[in-house]
Amino acid sequence: MLDQVFSEKENFDLIHFHVDYLHYPFSRRQQIAHVTTLHGRLDLPDLVPLYQHFRDIPVISISDAQRKPLPWANWQGTVHHGLPRKSFSLGSGKGGYLAFLGRTSPEKGLDQAIEIAKRAEMPLKIAAKIDQVDVEYFETVIKPLLDHPLIEFIGEVGYPEKNEFLGNAAGFLFPIAWREPFGLVMIEAMACGTPVIAYPLGSVPEVEQERVTGFMVPDLEGAVRAVQRLGEIDREKCRWHFEQHFNAERMAQDYLQIYQRLVRAESSSLTVSDGVLNCTATVSHNSTS
Repeated sequence: MLDQVFSEKENFDLIHFHVDYLHYPFSRRQQIAHVTTLHGRLDLPDLVPLYQHFRDIPVISISDAQRKPLPWANWQGTVHHGLPRKSFSLGSGKGGYLAFLGRTSPEKGLDQAIEIAKRAEMPLKIAAKIDQVDVEYFETVIKPLLDHPLIEFIGEVGYPEKNEFLGNAAGFLFPIAWREPFGLVMIEAMACGTPVIAYPLGSVPEVEQERVTGFMVPDLEGAVRAVQRLGEIDREKCRWHFEQHFNAERMAQDYLQIYQRLVRAESSSLTVSDGVLNCTATVSHNSTS
């Protein structure tokens, strides 16, 4: 893939990578503007010497919190994720249940979500993916917790089922146990008008707006209390917050500003036009395939 991308570099003004650091030795040697969005966690010890060596590589964060382990990297900006406005619609929340959506890995806090629902005496529907690496954790920790009348494990869901699943939920639980780089499921819930109850780790304070899109709580007891306050959240205002801050158009404009700055730096004689949008959009599609 990288060989194909670089073989066509003359056709584009900028290459936008989404493949972590795999391309760094190649892109450093190319006479072309480029940038990389980092989507994962950056608190792994092995990343420190790598980014010290490739300190010149321009990178973009998906939240300010994501940067903290590597504050000295060559950050070009933070671009929060965005979704098309029409990808989700406002839901009523009349299903009367709490929702959990995500992987069954320990850091996602499914065990906490189950305990929150039990203590709040409210049904919990779990739409969760079981990756191969998480099978043992699911079998030994999560599966025994599912044997309860309030808990329903429905498995992985896609579109359009996800819209109905989130839109009918009275609240969405996000009791993470790690510094989440972004948490796309939060804005999916907000797009449905569904309040989010979350632990304030990682990007959560950047994404959540207290008492508008839900509640940030310090612990399990706080989450249980927040469940009783879900009725205080105006679902239309929750949806409005998504439309204003986490729509795809805003994300695209944020990226375009960075593209234009990098292209100008690469060649001050280049006039940035609509062609930059077309080229970067094409390369972005190819580089994430």
